[in-house]
Amino acid sequence: MTDWVRVAARADVAEGACLGVKVGGTEVAIYHLPGGEFCATANVCSHEYALLSDGWLENGCIECPLHAAQFDVRTGKAMSAPADEDIAVYPIKAEGDDLLVQVPG
Repeated sequence: MTDWVRVAARADVAEGACLGVKVGGTEVAIYHLPGGEFCATANVCSHEYALLSDGWLENGCIECPLHAAQFDVRTGKAMSAPADEDIAVYPIKAEGDDLLVQVPG
């Protein structure tokens, strides 16, 4: 398993928002859901190259800004066309004011 990497401060991701970060060579999206839950997924849409962190987060789903494909940010499951391939989900945890993720090397 890879090490935990600090990617942001909790305050960097407002509730209901998402933040794109790069971990090594991997684009990662960090989501702050209502109630203080954080999730992390691949930041690139599985349908066509677009950064999901530029999309819209609502009801636990991120909508791709390019063709409106939606993904569940907890599971990575593709929820609507044109995406038919799920996205990767990464472990995330909060330690104090820091958010840390594990991304395979």
